[in-house]
Amino acid sequence: MNTLTQTILDQHKDTPGALLPILHAIQNKIGYIPEDQVAVIASGLNLSRAEVHGVISFYHFFRTKPGGKHLIQLCRAEACQAMGSKQLEQHVIKSLGVEYHKITEDGLFSLEPVYCLGNCACTPSLMIDNKIYGRVTNEKFEYLVSRLRQKRDTDS
Repeated sequence: MNTLTQTILDQHKDTPGALLPILHAIQNKIGYIPEDQVAVIASGLNLSRAEVHGVISFYHFFRTKPGGKHLIQLCRAEACQAMGSKQLEQHVIKSLGVEYHKITEDGLFSLEPVYCLGNCACTPSLMIDNKIYGRVTNEKFEYLVSRLRQKRDTDS
């Protein structure tokens, strides 16, 4: 892991505002930012571990633990709440059988809250992996999840 982190640090350390590109690159490569790499990143950028951890914990995108194969992010911002995201949230939690920040038993899905996906005109919204879906109903959610489950079954 240190080799990967060091390679990414070397590629980005002279970039203005290098911390965010470095964190994105690490997460894009392995799916999360290992906690033991915070000190390596901090040292490479001459920052404190608290500064690096503060950025990781501030942005909902960054994870410090491995997640499921697919990341489901459910918008909890006011616009989505006004259009029924609370009911959708209850359905999603029940359907997946997990609370926020957890992984389904089969390891296929992680569920995370987000506080705006920038899709306010098409609420309620959620994002699966890097694709945003708007006007999500319980039925639309079930359809999206079933497609990913079918894909897993055909890939096996």
